[in-house]
Amino acid sequence: MNKQYWGLAWCLAALCCVPAATAATVLERISAGGKLVIAHRESAVPFSYVASGKPVGYAVDLCLRLAEVVRKKTGAKDMAVEFVMVSPANRIEMIEQGKADLECGSTTNNAERRQKVAFTVPHFITGARLLTKASSSMDRLEDLQGKILASTQGTTPLKAVTQANRERLMGIKIVEAPDHARGVEMVEKGEADAFLMDDVLLYGLAAARPDPKALKVVGRFVTTEPLAIMLPKNDPEFKKLVDEEMKRLITSREIYPIYDKWFAQPIPPHNKPLNIPVSYLLRDFWKYPTDQVPF
Repeated sequence: MNKQYWGLAWCLAALCCVPAATAATVLERISAGGKLVIAHRESAVPFSYVASGKPVGYAVDLCLRLAEVVRKKTGAKDMAVEFVMVSPANRIEMIEQGKADLECGSTTNNAERRQKVAFTVPHFITGARLLTKASSSMDRLEDLQGKILASTQGTTPLKAVTQANRERLMGIKIVEAPDHARGVEMVEKGEADAFLMDDVLLYGLAAARPDPKALKVVGRFVTTEPLAIMLPKNDPEFKKLVDEEMKRLITSREIYPIYDKWFAQPIPPHNKPLNIPVSYLLRDFWKYPTDQVPF
């Protein structure tokens, strides 16, 4: 190959590398007229769910506050906000692949997930417990030996109980539910003896059922779950803006009325309150808000 062709080959190779090197950040894209894409969930009550055909919830309200900060930072007064529904199975992939800018739901910030995505300051701290029929005598994980336990696919409670079941030879048959609502339905229909998920979600899911008193939440915490909004891993400017606003909402206490709206007051679709006060774990964590969690 002569020098002329070598030069052409190098130029083509360099051009092929340009898109990856100059990929726009979230703020750059929006400054250029792009939209902010918010991922939401279908049934993660009260964090992110669909009511009257639109996404609502505690995490959704927080993300809308973050959207306002993005709008001001970029000067994009006409910035469009698009909602896209995700599931426990594809939520990380949607952020990782750039199909959504913020995932506003009930996702746990842990070390494994931080390899793929970033998280801002936790907006809730919970733990996984069991949902069973009110008539059931089970009140702890060990009582499920030889029985069927459901948990939602792609979640940390499912991973934790699968590991515990294997290592402690508990003899539990574990089945995956495609989403939280289906997990509750499996218990109601007798397809599973219990459903394992974050207890705050269990209370919300049970409250939305036709007969809430037919279900109960029992057991010790199987996991500790700091829930936080997901965002792209390699976009430090966007993350800094999001982190600063989350910290401001917490230290100014503006987050407390948002919390009370979804955990202390009646919420759609049944207009019943969950009556869940801010836990001591969350209150202590919010004294010095940070995106760093020991998990």
